Amino acid sequence: MISGLHHVTAICGPAQANVDTYAGTLGLRLVKQTVNFDDPGTTHLYYADGDARPGSVLTFFPWPSDGMRGRVGAGQATATAYAVAPGALSQWLDRLPGAALQVAPPTARFGQNVLTLRDPDGLVIELIETDDASGQWAGGPVPESMALGAFHSVTLCSYDPDATAHVLTEAYGYAEHGQDGDRLRLVNPRADRAEFVDLFCGPQMQAGRMGIGTVHHVAFRAPDDDAELEARETLLSMGLRPTPQIDRQYFRSVYTREPGGILFEIATDGPGFAVDEPAESLGRSLQLPPQYEPQRAAIEARLAPLDLPY
Repeated sequence: MISGLHHVTAICGPAQANVDTYAGTLGLRLVKQTVNFDDPGTTHLYYADGDARPGSVLTFFPWPSDGMRGRVGAGQATATAYAVAPGALSQWLDRLPGAALQVAPPTARFGQNVLTLRDPDGLVIELIETDDASGQWAGGPVPESMALGAFHSVTLCSYDPDATAHVLTEAYGYAEHGQDGDRLRLVNPRADRAEFVDLFCGPQMQAGRMGIGTVHHVAFRAPDDDAELEARETLLSMGLRPTPQIDRQYFRSVYTREPGGILFEIATDGPGFAVDEPAESLGRSLQLPPQYEPQRAAIEARLAPLDLPY
């Protein structure tokens, strides 16, 4: 029913600084400018690989610069990792000096090289070298040999790791893949990309607090409505309280708070981001769902236009 990660949604500071970091420095493709469907006064930015595929989508709700700062910790996803080609980390180490990103020395995890970055808002992004890297954007501002494509994994810090693992294995189809120290890796055997989830909560981790610099939720892929609704029934049978299916224009969603405190979403693969603008010009202009089109003038007046680096 579930075939890996679909997207990760986080909270950031002002939108232009976010675009400068993710479309500029990191070279992701901005594939959608829209609004929070539950709060049209807030921008919603979507970044992805060159083809805007599920499994590569990182989204942000920008908040004002004086908005509440979050704290990364338990009950959250604490890192989002991209798969990059072997040898890419040395190129990134050459590219990043002078950028507005904190860079930690490379480490090894499960036999793979890992570079950990912290963006200007404090969000943790990891680059992991793997032979399975895919989806690099040939037309982007970063050379394809080092470009980010699909996700590699997310790291979850759960209040109850055993309960979180139970949901992932019984409802989402994951299986144990391996252990590296205190880190448990799960894999989704149906996934063709973005297949891993790590469960790890370091001893320094306090309770997380939602705000700027934190992940709001993690979404998993369902190929279609039938698969999503079947997964929803499984969650109900486990005593969880998933929402009804909600139309998010580019996919349909079901949300649930798992026992370890992390907000999970299931999102369908379709209809995709080209449903309201041409695939070749994704992310160039503000797109609104039909219910907000009558308010377009007022919404555009509140949202500052964005400068793209390409």
